[in-house]
Amino acid sequence: MPSLYPRSHVAWFLALPAAVIARCLYRVRSRGAEQLPPGGALLVANHLSYADAVVLQLACPRPIRFIGHEELPARSGFFRWVYRVAGVIPVSSANALQTTRRVAAALAAGELVLIFPEGAISRTGQLMRIERGFELMARKAGVPVVPVAHDGLWGSVFSFSGNRFLWKRPRLARTDVFVAWGRPVPPTGADAGRIRQALLDLGREAFEERPRLRGHLGREIACQLARRPGRVALTDRTAERRALTAAALFAAAAALSRRLRATVPVRRVGIVLPTGAGATLANLAVLFAGKVPVNLNFTAGRAPLEASLRTAEISTVITAAAFREKLPDFPWPERTLDLNAELDAAGAGAALARWFLAAWLLPARACAALLGLPARGGDDEAGLLFTSGSSGEPKGVVLTHRNLLGNCAQISSLALLPPSARMLACLPVFHSFGFTVTLWYPLLQGCAVVTLPSPLDTRRIADSIREEECTVLVGAPTFLRPLLRRAETRDLRSLHLVVSGAERLPPDLAAGFREKFHLEILQGYGLTETSPAACLNQPDPPLAEGADLVGRQPGQSAGAVGRLVPGLAARVLDPGTMAELPPAATGLVALRGPNVFGGYLGDEVKTRAAFHDGWFLTGDIGRFDDDGFLWIEGRLSRFSKIGGEMVPHGTVEAALTRALGPDAGEGYTVVVVGVPDPGKGESLVLLTTLDLTADTVREKLATAGLTNLWIPRVVRRVGKIPVLGTGKLDLKACQALAADDA
Repeated sequence: MPSLYPRSHVAWFLALPAAVIARCLYRVRSRGAEQLPPGGALLVANHLSYADAVVLQLACPRPIRFIGHEELPARSGFFRWVYRVAGVIPVSSANALQTTRRVAAALAAGELVLIFPEGAISRTGQLMRIERGFELMARKAGVPVVPVAHDGLWGSVFSFSGNRFLWKRPRLARTDVFVAWGRPVPPTGADAGRIRQALLDLGREAFEERPRLRGHLGREIACQLARRPGRVALTDRTAERRALTAAALFAAAAALSRRLRATVPVRRVGIVLPTGAGATLANLAVLFAGKVPVNLNFTAGRAPLEASLRTAEISTVITAAAFREKLPDFPWPERTLDLNAELDAAGAGAALARWFLAAWLLPARACAALLGLPARGGDDEAGLLFTSGSSGEPKGVVLTHRNLLGNCAQISSLALLPPSARMLACLPVFHSFGFTVTLWYPLLQGCAVVTLPSPLDTRRIADSIREEECTVLVGAPTFLRPLLRRAETRDLRSLHLVVSGAERLPPDLAAGFREKFHLEILQGYGLTETSPAACLNQPDPPLAEGADLVGRQPGQSAGAVGRLVPGLAARVLDPGTMAELPPAATGLVALRGPNVFGGYLGDEVKTRAAFHDGWFLTGDIGRFDDDGFLWIEGRLSRFSKIGGEMVPHGTVEAALTRALGPDAGEGYTVVVVGVPDPGKGESLVLLTTLDLTADTVREKLATAGLTNLWIPRVVRRVGKIPVLGTGKLDLKACQALAADDA
């Protein structure tokens, strides 16, 4: 059947020079094109930039028929010429039936037709809602649907990163783009949910091919510091204000790394320091020395700390003499080094001067080479963190160079934290968000960072934000809530972005920030095992010119923890059978991507239990909506099976907090815990700091609409709800309190 929209002969003459120009701009690699079926097929792809079609044609062995809005030729003579020469199929959003017929005719003629099912270029860098029009096109023509995903074009001048097209600094080097082709899907099985999942899976494969993910974290940071030696990289407000330039930080870390390389024979080095210049310098020096930094949770008890030291085989710890005095119960190993003494022994003035001059005078790559760091780190261990132990003994989470570089690249892809950001860092470095997001990310991306030793020092946090004009604050709800009471509106005026993680964001806290500070708290989601960022909400991007609210692309959704970061794929599984469920169903969330760790240190049993067919089991119960937002219902460990029904503790707590209103207080005041019950399997115990009786609780929850099965029968008043140093509930301690009552 001849095409209804034949290409002009001019197109064949223009194809060669166009391909040459495109290949000068893009280094395109692909995998899976051999799976393309003969004859007609509908290609569905993610849409990141105006250059997508060009790149996909470079990666495709057959000519692709493109489609375009029919309004463009009506407005521009140039687009009329392009449509005529290239044989573009004009489509109309106002006449879906005619559009379907046009595309189906080209497919029936045996052509490959490319469609972007999101309907418009992504304005967030993430995969948007998949519109269902392609389903009818494929079924009407009786051809398979081929999902195809590409990675690398977000951030280019032709994308909407930075909330603008074209008008941004172009990339000077060729852009690495990878195209992943999927298997053909029969037209009867090509629904929007299945195709969305396929695009996310292929997007993960494409993201995994980024060359930078094979790099070495220390080498990448050394290059970044030496590239702009004069900028202020870190402002420490631990005691007196101290600003460190990138060159000064590089020089101090390089000098100390030579000392550690010569005097510390072990591979892993423990670090016990609060957030600040000292912790940054120690971690950087250990990394530059070719060793693995292990930041230990000094707020944990002696037993878990001893277990951590034993598991990681740590015989050397770096700390500060003054800080060591504050931790008399810490199980200090015999070889405990004082950071200041080690810096003095490293050569102080002379050594620092040599490295300082190197940062200013030598090319960035030469500075990195002087440190003796390999070009590739890949799957080698780059850091070790121990889980908080909120529901059990701490486990050693091995994070590789690929994990950390991958997660930083995923965060960077969303343009939430550009190099111009000024971040307040107060989360402890033993916390996964503190380790990656406020330690390594600013060093890698060139952001300025302002450090404070504690997330609990609310007054100093407010003062630092105001005086240093910070633009980004990252914290847990436990640490953000006191700002509502103690900070003035003017204190947070410079903030553009507030990100909350580690625990569910309470609606009243979000509303309070919105009302008092005119700031939206953007909820994120992650785990130590995902390096940690897995999902993020973003500010809503501005509407396209002339668009109405119907065409809005939401960047955030209240109550959801955000969309998956680029390069991460997900499954929803039945917690009992591990059978795969539709994304919209509620089940156990499983993840796979470059930021997902490979296993727990020295514990094959727990590692095997954490994975299913290569997918990491998060332990969280959740679902995905049609826009791709993840809704977390609670931890699997925070559900009780009572009389055969799964009861979520978090839902009961939220209902009681709402019912109590202002009397609910601030912070953790009610916690539900499940305890064994010989009759029903489990029963619920309510721990509370409030003066509540079992009758009051029953009345409040019944009025809120909860069934009898979900109402705790036992209420125990406690002086304080146990909380970990990371701001999370200490579930193990809560369980012990509830078990005592039971």
